[in-house]
Amino acid sequence: MNFLSRVRESLVRFMQGRNGVDNLGMCTLFSGLIISLLGSFLRSPLLSFLGLALYIVTLFRMLSRNREKRMQENRKYLSLTSGWKTRFNQFVKRQQNRKEYKFFKCPKCKTLLRMKKGTGEKDITCPKCGHSFHQKA
Repeated sequence: MNFLSRVRESLVRFMQGRNGVDNLGMCTLFSGLIISLLGSFLRSPLLSFLGLALYIVTLFRMLSRNREKRMQENRKYLSLTSGWKTRFNQFVKRQQNRKEYKFFKCPKCKTLLRMKKGTGEKDITCPKCGHSFHQKA
């Protein structure tokens, strides 16, 4: 067994039963990095300290043995950010397909719908709520 494989095995044994990296941990890590960089460019000790604090929180979460509590925190983070991610992904899709489709929302449930451009005026039924309305492409 060479040196690197022994180091890897010891790291695996050390991390057993610990939380490790999750979505919230990556967010705090990158936030700490950005805030630390801003603190060094702006020469602000407060921002540098805040970045260091985020690094410490990230390490604490990664090495924590209370996995249930860390998983609960991560689930809460994911539920708070899922709406933003969905809207961003829908915006990117709309931008990619804006030449082929017209995008609009259902007046009743606000579901994002699309219709091929050049199809004229049509009566549309929303697949989510069943509401019928008239739309022009």
